[in-house]
Amino acid sequence: MTPSKPLHSKYTRIINQILTAMLQNRPFDAHPRPSSHRWSTEAVLEVLRSVPRFFFQSPRSIGRQKGFRHRAPLKQRNLKEELHRFRNNVLVLGPAAYRDPEKVQLGLDKAIDFFFWVEDSFGFSHNETTCREMALVLARGNRLRALWDFLKDMSFRGSRQLVTTSTVTCLIKVLGEEGLVNEALACFYRMKQFHCKPDVYAYNTIIYALCRVGNFKKARFLLEQMELPGFRCPPDTFTYTIFISSYCRYSLQTGCKKAIRRRLWEANHLFRIMLFKGFVPDVVTYNSLINGCCKTYRIGRALELFEDMNKRDCTPNRVTYNSFIRYYSAVNEIDNAVDMLRRMQKMNHGVPSSSSYTPIIHALCEAGKALESRDFLVELVDGGSVPREYTYKLVCDALMSAGLADLLDYSLHKRIKDGIASRFNQVGKYKPIMTRSEYDEMGT
Repeated sequence: MTPSKPLHSKYTRIINQILTAMLQNRPFDAHPRPSSHRWSTEAVLEVLRSVPRFFFQSPRSIGRQKGFRHRAPLKQRNLKEELHRFRNNVLVLGPAAYRDPEKVQLGLDKAIDFFFWVEDSFGFSHNETTCREMALVLARGNRLRALWDFLKDMSFRGSRQLVTTSTVTCLIKVLGEEGLVNEALACFYRMKQFHCKPDVYAYNTIIYALCRVGNFKKARFLLEQMELPGFRCPPDTFTYTIFISSYCRYSLQTGCKKAIRRRLWEANHLFRIMLFKGFVPDVVTYNSLINGCCKTYRIGRALELFEDMNKRDCTPNRVTYNSFIRYYSAVNEIDNAVDMLRRMQKMNHGVPSSSSYTPIIHALCEAGKALESRDFLVELVDGGSVPREYTYKLVCDALMSAGLADLLDYSLHKRIKDGIASRFNQVGKYKPIMTRSEYDEMGT
């Protein structure tokens, strides 16, 4: 969801009053000040968007990473089992971890009360955006029965259709992110009940949700349905990219070599079908397939795809080169990794970052080349990036073991320590691996 625009001061005050009443579980004031008699759509949206932030998120979620790179694989949730665990004081993992069920229930009840209170007390006419935001609140709170009833009631109000295809698509995306993929699939099939017709974006959203939990069978069924002659929503480039990326990303999670080979074969097979049908793969498609080939040590196929990118005038970026750099560093072919780094800089295909230098520095330290690892660390810092704390400690230990600890001057130590400290403050002040005294010892 896009962030809302800054509201006028009169709306900010009444929004804070409403949120305070929600948090304190007090009834809403039916007779506010005359200046706040008119509710705007932006004000109602701001209140509804604040409910998940104040009621659904736990204190442990503050400072968490917003991406999915380091998260555990998403699995289909069982709400009945989670409720049983909550009642028996058993830890619940996944998207519902550390949630307070009573607080979530309070937020949902207050959001529903506010939604109809604004309409009954002030004559506010709800539109598509406010209905969509209320439905998203119910989806994030995992109140599914109330969600279906709400969509059914709001599908038609008079002559207006408040539940549209974009609304249902947003719900499918949120339910998929919450781990409720079967419920997202049910929402997709309920579109006809809400007088909506799915489009390509709706198909891509539900296919991505199914692929995230490894349900490739149902995802391929939807793809085969889209590929039927004369179908209203034929697949596009993004549809095949979702499958290729998912097959490559989740191939290593099986732990079975046969399953890994099968999924990589499926990814390459879909890539060839994509080319046969006349679709032009973009850089994301190539990056997904190259990364999967590099992680499974199929460097020949990865280099073939890399050359095919140049033939099709698809410019590689930093993600493309990082896949090769990680592979060559892992197999101890450091010269080839450095060649890829220099080629990226020479061709101006991206600016190397910490993720580009870190595999090379680690490989050099493991090979006992402390001086070269120091040079790449200095190049990384001069480029404006901050090394990881473990990388910095690894280079310092390698230099001390080689008797070359004086090669890192005090100013470089200070720049690295200040950058790491500021990164700690941004992500929630996590405890570093090294103490401050150990930093000072390295700096001296």
